Amino acid sequence: MLISFLPFILIFFIFYLLVFRPQAKRQKELAQMLSALKQGDRVLTQGGIFGNVVAVKDENVVVLKISDQVKVEVAKGSITSVVKKSREG
Repeated sequence: MLISFLPFILIFFIFYLLVFRPQAKRQKELAQMLSALKQGDRVLTQGGIFGNVVAVKDENVVVLKISDQVKVEVAKGSITSVVKKSREG
């Protein structure tokens, strides 16, 4: 009886290795990145807006400076990555 379930167990194990484990790793890295946000970081939002972190208001809200004299409050969850500062000409 165990031999008849062996293909299903192998399929589930392979599926776990290829899908669930990498997704959990990405979520963990994203959570660490969001918790480490600090003033001065340059970030990219889900909407494609680049901005500099001006303040971290609370655990869910970040204030971004996207242009001179333009500050926007965004949810921390909408930040997809911290980008390296490019040389500005």
